[in-house]
Amino acid sequence: MLDFFTIFSKGGLVLWCFQGVSDSCTGPVNALIRSVLLQERGGNNSFTHEALTLKYKLDNQFELVFVVGFQKILTLTYVDKLIDDVHRLFRDKYRTEIQQQSALSLLNGTFDFQNDFLRLLREAEESSKIRAPTTMKKFEDSEKAKKPVRSMIETRGEKPKEKAKNSKKKGAKKEGSDGPLATSKTAPAEKLGLPLGSENGELSKEELIRRKREEFIQKHGKGLDKSSKSTKSDVPKEKGKKAPRVWELGGCANKEVLDYSTPTTNGTPEAALSEDINLIRGTGPGGQLQDLDCSSSDDEGTTQNSTKLSATKGTLGGMFGMLKGLVGSKNLSREDMESVLDKMRDHLIAKNVAADIAVQLCDSVANKLEGKVMGTFSTVTSTVKQALQESLVQILQPQRRVDMLRDIMDAQRRQRPYVVTFCGVNGVGKSTNLAKISFWLLENGFSVLIAACDTFRAGAVEQLRTHTRRLTALHPPEKHDGRTMVQLFEKGYGKDAAGIAMEAIAFARNQGFDVVLVDTAGRMQDNAPLMTALAKLITVNTPDLVLFVGEALVGNEAVDQLVKFNRALADHSMAQTPRLIDGIVLTKFDTIDDKVGAAISMTYITSKPIVFVGTGQTYCDLRSLNAKAVVAALMKA
Repeated sequence: MLDFFTIFSKGGLVLWCFQGVSDSCTGPVNALIRSVLLQERGGNNSFTHEALTLKYKLDNQFELVFVVGFQKILTLTYVDKLIDDVHRLFRDKYRTEIQQQSALSLLNGTFDFQNDFLRLLREAEESSKIRAPTTMKKFEDSEKAKKPVRSMIETRGEKPKEKAKNSKKKGAKKEGSDGPLATSKTAPAEKLGLPLGSENGELSKEELIRRKREEFIQKHGKGLDKSSKSTKSDVPKEKGKKAPRVWELGGCANKEVLDYSTPTTNGTPEAALSEDINLIRGTGPGGQLQDLDCSSSDDEGTTQNSTKLSATKGTLGGMFGMLKGLVGSKNLSREDMESVLDKMRDHLIAKNVAADIAVQLCDSVANKLEGKVMGTFSTVTSTVKQALQESLVQILQPQRRVDMLRDIMDAQRRQRPYVVTFCGVNGVGKSTNLAKISFWLLENGFSVLIAACDTFRAGAVEQLRTHTRRLTALHPPEKHDGRTMVQLFEKGYGKDAAGIAMEAIAFARNQGFDVVLVDTAGRMQDNAPLMTALAKLITVNTPDLVLFVGEALVGNEAVDQLVKFNRALADHSMAQTPRLIDGIVLTKFDTIDDKVGAAISMTYITSKPIVFVGTGQTYCDLRSLNAKAVVAALMKA
C-alpha cells in the first residue's frame, strides 16, 4: 500500500497529490528537496526518510517531479512501473497546461487525475500478482530428452557431432571424393526418405543437417575443388630475385640511402616527440593551458556530416549542416550524453575523486539533463560540462554553514565555553591543525584551553605543550591586560580520555575560557575498542562541534574513513539521537596540486562542510574553502 503520490513543479507548486496511508507528505517531500534535489544528489532515484522510502522521477522538459512514498519495510515491485505510467499519462493529458510554463496557468489549471491514477495503480498491482514464481525445469521438458537415444551414442574412434561440423568444412574434398561408394551406402536410406542412422523414422535436427550437408558435398564438392585450385593458380608468381640493395661502403657508383625510417630523437620520432612535449606542457594557442577536451559522438558525427555535405553540395551546404548540428532542436537523451559522461567520469577519477562518487555524480547529471532541450549554438559537451560544474559547486556549498566565531559569541552570552572535539585516523595532522585553529581564535580575541586527551601516543602531550608555549609567546598576557589567552590542560598518559575532557570543560567554565579544543588519539576506522572510546567521549561531554581531520592526499580511503567513523559514532553511542561528525578539516592541501578530488568525496558522502583547509607548516596557513576555485582546479585538464 502506498503512503502518498505527489506531482509538483520544480518551482514548488503542487499540481496533484494522492493521500494513501499517511495523512501528510509535506515532511518527507521537503526532506527530499532539501537533501537530494537541491544538493545535486539525484543519482539513484531513491531516498530514505525515517520509516519511508521515496522514489522519484524528474521530467526536465516540463520541469516536473513525480514522487511516490511507501514504508521501507515493504517490497513493492510495481513502483517503478507505476511511476513511469503516471509520468507518461499525466504529461500527455495535460501537455497544453504544462507547456505554458507560467505559475498562474499552473495555479488556475484543474488537474483531475484521481480516477486515472487509481486505474494505473490497480493495473500495476494486478500485473505484479500475475507473475507466478518460476518453477524448476524437469528433464522431460529439456531438449536432451527429446533426442533419440541412437543419436547420442558415440562409437569408438568416431568424433562427436559438434566437432564433426567443423571438420567436415575443412575435409569437404575427402568426403566428396568417395564417389559411388558413398552413394551406394546412402541409397537405401534415401529411398526410404530417412537420414543415416535412423531406422524407426525419427528425425532429429542434427541428423537432418548432416544429411543435407552430405548431399551438398556430393553434388558440388568437385566443382568447389576445381574453383579453389583455379583461384590459387591465377595468382602470378614473381620469378627471379629482387634487385639487391646497394650498400654505401660497397664501392658501387649507384649509392642508395638505406634509412627508410622517420627522423628520430633518442629513439622517438620527432613529430610524436613534439606532440608529447606540447601535451606535457599543456600549452595551447597563445601558451595558455588547454581546457578539458571531451568531444561527444554527436559532435564527431556532425563534423563528418558537414565535411561530406561540403564535398558534395559545396561550402554553403556544409555551413548549413554545421548550423543544423549546433542549433538546439532536440531533447537530450542518455545515449547522447554517454560518451561525454564516460570521459568526465575518468577525468574525475584521475583528479582523485573516489570511483563510486564519480559514478554517482555522472548519473546525477544525466538525470538532471535527460529530456532537456539544448540551448541554441550549444553542444552536448559544453552542456554536460556546465551542469557538472554547477553540481560540484552546489555539493561543496554546505546545507548548514559552520560559523565558529558567531557560535562562540553566542556561548559567551550564555556564560559557558564553546567545546570543539577533533578526531581522525593516525598521522593526518590533528594536533598541528588544532594549534593553527588556536592561533586563529587568539587573533580574533578569544581565550583557548587545549585539552590533551591523546593519552596513548608517545610525545602527544609534549607536542601540545610546545605549541602552547609558542602561542603564549605570540600572545602574552601583557598584551591582554594580564589575562592568560592560551593554556594546556593535561593529566599525563594512560588515563581515560572522556574523564580528562570532562575535567577540562569544568576547568574552562570556572576560569572563564571562551573555547575548549579537545585533542583525541588517532585511531583507524576499523578499531572497535578505540571507536567505542571516542563515541563515549562525545556522548558524555556533548561538544558543540565535532571536526573530522582528513588528508587531501587520499581518494577512496577518505570515503571509507568518513563512513565508518559516522557509523561507529552512531552504533556505539549511548544517546537516543547519536552525535555524528559536524564538519571536516582538510589537511596537506598544498601537496596535491590540482588533484583536489578528496574535497568532493568527503563533502558528498557526509553532506558536511569543509570548515578549514590546511595549506602549510606555519600557524597562519589556515584557509576557508573556496568552492568555485576548487571546482575550477578539478575541471582543469
